[in-house]
Amino acid sequence: MNTADQTLFLIKTRGPQTAQQLAALLGLTSMGARRQLEAWQEKGMLTYEDVADKPGRPARRWLLTEAGHARFPDRHADLTLQLIDQVRQLFGEAGLERLIASREQLSEQQYRQHLAPARTLPERVAALVQARSVEGYMAEVAHADDGALLLIENHCPICAAARQCQQFCRSELDLFQRVLGNDCTVGRVEHMLNGARRCVYVIKRV
Repeated sequence: MNTADQTLFLIKTRGPQTAQQLAALLGLTSMGARRQLEAWQEKGMLTYEDVADKPGRPARRWLLTEAGHARFPDRHADLTLQLIDQVRQLFGEAGLERLIASREQLSEQQYRQHLAPARTLPERVAALVQARSVEGYMAEVAHADDGALLLIENHCPICAAARQCQQFCRSELDLFQRVLGNDCTVGRVEHMLNGARRCVYVIKRV
């Protein structure tokens, strides 16, 4: 991955960044990082916001535009939306629910196979993160201060479909709970459809 692409990838996975933060991550000077950012801004992939989060000059944080987000995988969004519309027209909401349930069942089988060797909860979460990353969700795991695990998805390859049919998101939340087991609870604390830049699930032992 070249430096230009790394710049977009870091902003996608880490959220808004200053030129100084990116310079440290990329091993560049602040001026070098700023050139990368301004080049993407000219192409319409980045914009910025000036945030006064401490006394003195506001910090300029760079973030992806809609076009910038669109550079990442979208699972052929237009075709997906057309298919959802056609299922609704031909089979109604009940037919769409059956379609989502079938997709959920297939995903559950695949995830259970992938998680089968894992024994502990952290191992199961790590295996689920790996499976989701293969599907294009740019997933990672983090640890909360209270000891909970955070499943973070920096990209949603089915976002267009989820906006049109939010049952997809409800389905995924229920699916995570089932495959991770009864010794934990799973809740969504950040959601792209609610305006967040990513989806975050908090996983706690019971």
